[in-house]
Amino acid sequence: MNARRVRDVPASSDFEAFTCACRLAVADPEVLEPALADLKAFLARVDEACSRFRPDSELSRLERDGGGQAGPLLAGLVRTALEVAERSGGDVTPTLGNELADLGYGPSPGGRSPSPASAQPLVAERILPSESWRGVRIDDGVLTLPPEVSLDLGATAKAAAADLAARELHERFGTSVLVSLGGDLATGGPDAWEVFVQDLPDDPSTQVRLSGGWAMATSSTQKRRWRSGSLELHHILDPRTSLPAPPVWRSVSVAAPDCVSANMASTAAIVRGERALPWLRGLGYPAWLVRDDGRVLEINGWPAGLTPAG
Repeated sequence: MNARRVRDVPASSDFEAFTCACRLAVADPEVLEPALADLKAFLARVDEACSRFRPDSELSRLERDGGGQAGPLLAGLVRTALEVAERSGGDVTPTLGNELADLGYGPSPGGRSPSPASAQPLVAERILPSESWRGVRIDDGVLTLPPEVSLDLGATAKAAAADLAARELHERFGTSVLVSLGGDLATGGPDAWEVFVQDLPDDPSTQVRLSGGWAMATSSTQKRRWRSGSLELHHILDPRTSLPAPPVWRSVSVAAPDCVSANMASTAAIVRGERALPWLRGLGYPAWLVRDDGRVLEINGWPAGLTPAG
C-alpha cells in the first residue's frame, strides 16, 4: 500500500524492516528525518523483543528457557496476540511457531538452525494452535508456555508496532503521520490520507481516502510463499489444521480504528474463506476482498465507509 496526505504531497521515506517494504510519511517535512530515526530505533527494539527469526531475540531466549520474565514491550505484544486470538475465535493465534517451522518457513523454535525450504513437513502430536494459545500466560510480565508450544507473533506484532509508532510520533512531533509496515498501516493526527491498495502488480487495485487516526491492513496469500517437498505453501495457516488456509482469497484489506483490529479481521478472513463474509459484515469494518480468480468484493461501505462521520 502506498499513501499520500489529502490536499498535499507529504514528506515520506521508504525503508525495510521485518523483511518488509515500509514507509513513513509526515505532514511536516521538517520532522521527517528525526521521526524516521525514532521509528527505525523503535522497530529495532520490536525485532529484538519478539523476532522468531533471531536466536538472540528476547522471545527466542525465553522459549529456550521454557518461559520467564519478559520485558514490557514483549509482554505487551504477547498480551495483544492473546487478545486477538480471543476476539477472532481462535482464527488468529500466536502459537503457530512449531507448525510454520515444520512446513519449512523460517527457523526452528528456540533459535536453532533454519529449516530448509525443501524439507518435508514433520509429523508431531500437538494440541492444535486453535486451542494451544489458551495455555499461554503473561502474568505480571512472566511468560508461561505450555509444552511443545512455540510462539510466532508475526500476525499481530507488526500491526501493534504500526499503531504504537503512529501514535507516539504524532504526539512527539505534533504533526500528522502515516506508518506503513508491509501490509499494516496506521495513522496519527487529523489529516486524511489517500491510500493506493494493491497486493501484487498484476492484481486489482483501488485508491481510497482514509480518515486521520484510522488504520488499514492487507493480508495476502501471494507474497510469502515457498515450497515444501512437492507442495507450494503460504504463511497464513489455519490454526485448526496447521496447514495454509485454502485459497479462497488472494488478499483481504480491512480498515478499522486501529491496525491491530484491521489485521485481525483481514487475517481471520483469509483463514475463514467464504465464512468470513457474514463475520466481517457483523464487525462493520469496511473491507475489500480479492478472490483467488481476481474478482473483487466490497463490503461495509468500502470505500465510503473509510471516512466515518466525525
